[in-house]
This record gives sequence, C-alpha cells and structure tokens, in this order.
Amino acid sequence: MATLSEDVKVFIVQALACFDSPSTVAQAVKEQYGLTVSRQQVESYDHTKASSKGVAKKLVALFDETREKFLKDAAVVPVARQVYRLRVLQRALDKAEKQGNSAMVLQILEQAAKESGGVFTNRREITGKDGGPIQQQAVTPEQVAAEVRRVREDY
Repeated sequence: MATLSEDVKVFIVQALACFDSPSTVAQAVKEQYGLTVSRQQVESYDHTKASSKGVAKKLVALFDETREKFLKDAAVVPVARQVYRLRVLQRALDKAEKQGNSAMVLQILEQAAKESGGVFTNRREITGKDGGPIQQQAVTPEQVAAEVRRVREDY
C-alpha cells in the first residue's frame, strides 16, 4: 500500500464524496499524480464504508463538507443533475482527446453545449389568467360532499 501525500488524500476524499467509484478515483490518481493505488486503498478513505479504518478527522470533515456541498448541487441520484452529467462528459472528452478521436470529441462538445444551454430541461411554467398567479380557493368538507352528491345525481 503506497504512502500518499496530503494532496492525494484530499483528492481521493473529495472525489469519493462526489460519488465517484473507488475504481474511477484510483484511475484518476494514476492519471493526475502518476501513482498506482488499489481500489481498496481508495475506498478506505470513505468513512461511510465499513472498510474505512482510522480516517483522519480532518479528512472525515472534508468528506462531509464536500458531500454536503455536492448534494446541494446534485440530487441523491447524481445523473439527474446537470453538474454530474457535465463531469462525466468532461471525463469522456478527456479520454476521446487522448485517443485522438475527433468525431467523438465533437459529439461530446455538442452534448455539453446542450446540457449547459438547458436543452434537456422539462421546465413548465403554469400561470393563471393573463399570466398572473393561479387563484386558489379554500373548500370545506361540506362543499366537497355536496359536489359529490350533485355529480352522483347526474349519473
């Protein structure tokens, strides 16, 4: 098991807090720092896992802080949030560029532009008459019962 510098530990903890898999993080450490770390060693920095032992308090605090911030920016299911999809697209873009795959690079750039431009939103705005607020009216249980009786009589 390789001894890791503080900046590598921070990198690992933050990536895990953002729901990156241990395998993905191990590969990123290799690419970013030139270090080979096992998936198990990476996972040991996720204090929410049973396999973690004796993670430094400052790294636990960093993990929790990063996770909280990430969850504010991302849903519990990360793929549902734009920030996560853009991170995945960035990794795919980096890989396509390294492979010299120009066609794939262009497709990923187009996809990222669509993501950032709001093409994939289902936002609908519902308004009342002339764009104003929808008028709401309180209804009593007696009114509901009377309406149910009226509808039943019609049938």
